[in-house]
Amino acid sequence: MTYSIKEIYFTLQGEGVQSGRPAVFCRFSGCNLWTGLEKDRDTAVCRFCDTDFVGTDGPGGGKFATPAALAAAVAGFWVAEAEEGVPYVVCTGGEPLLQVDAALIVAFKEEGFEVGIETNGTIKVPDGLDWICVSPKADKALVQNSGNELKLVYPQEGVPPERFEGLAFDHFLLQPMDGPMRDSNTALVAEYCAENPQWRVSVQTHKLVDLP
Repeated sequence: MTYSIKEIYFTLQGEGVQSGRPAVFCRFSGCNLWTGLEKDRDTAVCRFCDTDFVGTDGPGGGKFATPAALAAAVAGFWVAEAEEGVPYVVCTGGEPLLQVDAALIVAFKEEGFEVGIETNGTIKVPDGLDWICVSPKADKALVQNSGNELKLVYPQEGVPPERFEGLAFDHFLLQPMDGPMRDSNTALVAEYCAENPQWRVSVQTHKLVDLP
């Protein structure tokens, strides 16, 4: 498989349980819920996405012909100052599971990385991942019903949090939907989590401190 990558960059994880952890983000091009083109947003399954995952023209992006080539490129972004920590790569998108396979996970591990994924849950994950974050989108049925964290952007019309409470996840997170209603959405998230302690608040800290 040739892997199409929008961008690769070093940062701190800004969301969820792993928030604050140094990581290399590897953003895969393409998604199965939206083309990424504004002309198609109104007909997309996920209409609130704010991520550019179209093409391979971002920093570190490109086409990688083998798992080893992509893993080596990712390893090149792990900074010296973070060497005392366990190297961590987050496979994100778009929808990374359109491309991430077992061979790539093995290649990342051969470079010394723990491997996490951020997925919409509509495709089953391959074996070998160290951290699975599922973020359900709209009313699309989940195929991946277990993992480390379920992170639901809230509120989403027709997608109540209680739908997911019986699934096999270690952590259940609500994240306020960004945009012009972010402050009121944050208040709604806080209220819901206070009344339903199975859920915890997830804040996009990277936006607060201006990290990529």
